[in-house]
Amino acid sequence: MKLKKKDRQIKLKETIELNPFITDEDLAEQFQVSVQTIRLDRLELSIPELRERIKNVAEKRFAEEVKALPIDEVIGEIIDIELDQSAISIFDVKKEHVFSRNLIARGHHLFAQANSLAVAVIDEDVALTAKANIHFLRSVKAGERVIAKAKVSKLHKNHDRTVVNVLSYVENELVFKGEFEMYRNRAQLDHNRDHD
Repeated sequence: MKLKKKDRQIKLKETIELNPFITDEDLAEQFQVSVQTIRLDRLELSIPELRERIKNVAEKRFAEEVKALPIDEVIGEIIDIELDQSAISIFDVKKEHVFSRNLIARGHHLFAQANSLAVAVIDEDVALTAKANIHFLRSVKAGERVIAKAKVSKLHKNHDRTVVNVLSYVENELVFKGEFEMYRNRAQLDHNRDHD
């Protein structure tokens, strides 16, 4: 039995609050209405689309965890992070990220996604890139989604350097890989604060 609009919208809001990652298609099936009706309901209720909800949940969840830089300075959206272990971010290549004549993404955007993820995964107040060895394996075009996966591979003996490997994919195809040697130092930041 279909619900009246007001009742459906109340249930819709409750459903999305319980599961912010539910798609419009799943909601349409659950409430036995069209996807367009769900979108209109969301608009009336000021509920953002799925992508925006994922971003909001991730920002709330990871803003307190990421120490080495503000979460909004990470290029792409962090969707998972375990400090000093691994992290994943998503970067959607848009018109402003590409060369106008061939729609190929400018390399510095892919590098920035990988590098900022390598900084974010470090469990320190200060993390800087000391050295990077990077490879672009294929061109990325406007409209493609790049998923970067960072993995902390080793900590140097004196514990002030960490190597982070980042692999970036479009669908299942590897498009970029980088090895970032990260300088890390919490004591330096404490020292600077003491002398301010």
